[in-house]
Amino acid sequence: MGLLDNMKAKLGPARDKVSDLARQHGDKVQHGLDKAAHVVDERTKGKYSEKIHAGTGKAKEAMDRLAHKDGADAETATGDPTVPTRPEDPPPAS
Repeated sequence: MGLLDNMKAKLGPARDKVSDLARQHGDKVQHGLDKAAHVVDERTKGKYSEKIHAGTGKAKEAMDRLAHKDGADAETATGDPTVPTRPEDPPPAS
């Protein structure tokens, strides 16, 4: 077992706890991200809007991954591969 394997084994329980917290409070965190992005965008007078929105999107995607909301888990949780993972995603073609 290498160093990386040891680190993964030790961090496993922490990742599970973070995943649980992300599932329970994901909507609050995403709301906070939106609010922070809005404040920063106002204070910079829109100069960095594109970068702020890109960063906010990446942070939200990371939250979704932590909460196990990606495609494989959504299909597993519902048992239905036609269920979209996000509201804006269309269901796969039959």
